[in-house]
Amino acid sequence: MRLGLALGYWGRGPHPSHLDLATEAENLGYHSVWTAEAWGSDAFTPLTWIAAHTSRIRLGTAIAQMSARTPTATAMHALTLDHLSGGRMMLGLGLSGPQVVEGWYGRPFPASPLTATREYVDVVRQVLRREGPVALEGRFHQHPYRGADGTGLGKPLKPITHPLRADLPVLLGAEGPKNIAQTTRIADGWLPLYWSPTRTDVYRASLTGLPEGFMIAPMARAKVCDDVAEGLLPVKAMLGFYIGGMGHAARNFHADLMARMGYEKEARRIQELFLAGRKEEAVLAVPDAFADEISLIGPRERIAERLDLWRAGPVTDLLVTAPDPHTLRVLAELAG
Repeated sequence: MRLGLALGYWGRGPHPSHLDLATEAENLGYHSVWTAEAWGSDAFTPLTWIAAHTSRIRLGTAIAQMSARTPTATAMHALTLDHLSGGRMMLGLGLSGPQVVEGWYGRPFPASPLTATREYVDVVRQVLRREGPVALEGRFHQHPYRGADGTGLGKPLKPITHPLRADLPVLLGAEGPKNIAQTTRIADGWLPLYWSPTRTDVYRASLTGLPEGFMIAPMARAKVCDDVAEGLLPVKAMLGFYIGGMGHAARNFHADLMARMGYEKEARRIQELFLAGRKEEAVLAVPDAFADEISLIGPRERIAERLDLWRAGPVTDLLVTAPDPHTLRVLAELAG
């Protein structure tokens, strides 16, 4: 099981320690570093900055939002950064949810998310292979565009720049069972949002017949500390926000996932509190047990024991959100 560093997206501004953490991770032998985006900083620009200050560590987006860019624009980002970094790019994509797609990007959330995802990946693959002009008569993506509001002058094109790698890895952030199953067929890897090494049965049906080399790369917050309860507070804060606020009361993919993982009553209570404006109560309503099983928190000995559970399952890459170099070093020593 390889280690990766997940830096996420910025808050109010650039995080002052992200570059230092990325270079430390490379020095410690971490396989990859990952950036993200929500509705603030983008995923590709910070990753390019990190690429310029490193030489070996792989570079991934976890995730770049599909609604933020056309698939050809995303492929342009990926092939450009792959060239500049000497072939270190991994493209992680996600559809996001209706709240973000319609509220931030001002676009309709696709009526068939699986079809929209499949078409998007198809176009990205065509660009990277560069076998001919990009062509797709899709439901959500048309190349050239044939809509009634177009000019009819669109011309099939293939990229001017020759991609460095036709097989640049494409990973998907999928949550629903059907979406995960499709991911195993059309992508090179899967980026789970929550992964519990003691509840792998939640995903078993979707992960049958995995192709050779398929990556399963969940994110988990890690922190070496003496007080487990205190160390779990940032995990609970994240869960409170995602379960309670990252979606509508009637359609929240993160809450639905928590429910499938055995915490349905708790997930609905967190939603209820958060949407009522009682955000602190929503965070406190996150069960310690759930926060604990999807993270690596506590003294070194406790983390070592729990890390064995992660190794025992199908996870190929553990992407840790670690706030300090000491935690990165301890994990590198334990995983070495």
